[in-house]
Amino acid sequence: MNFSMLKKAQELKSQLDKAQKELNNTIVEADSGKGAVKVTANGQQKILSIKISPEVIDPSKPQRLEELVLKAVNDSIEKSQKMAAKQLGKLTGGLKIPGLT
Repeated sequence: MNFSMLKKAQELKSQLDKAQKELNNTIVEADSGKGAVKVTANGQQKILSIKISPEVIDPSKPQRLEELVLKAVNDSIEKSQKMAAKQLGKLTGGLKIPGLT
C-alpha cells in the first residue's frame, strides 16, 4: 500500500468517525395509534425514549398497547437506518461496510 492510499484511508476513517458522531446526535421520531405512542431514536438505532398517552393504557387490552409500541419502535429504527445509510453512503460511495449501517 503506498502513502497516497494510506492517507486516503485515514481521511475516510476520520470522515466516518465524524459521521458516526453526527448520527449519534441526530434524532428521529416515529409514532403509532395517531400519536398515542411516540418513540425517539438516534441515528445509531438507539431508542432514546418512549412516550405513551394515558388514553391507550387499557388493562383489559394489553395486546393493543404492545402492538402500538412495537410498531412505533420498528418505524423509528427503520427511519434511523435509512437516515444512516443515506449519510454514510455519501462517504462510502454506496459500499456496504460491515458495522457502519
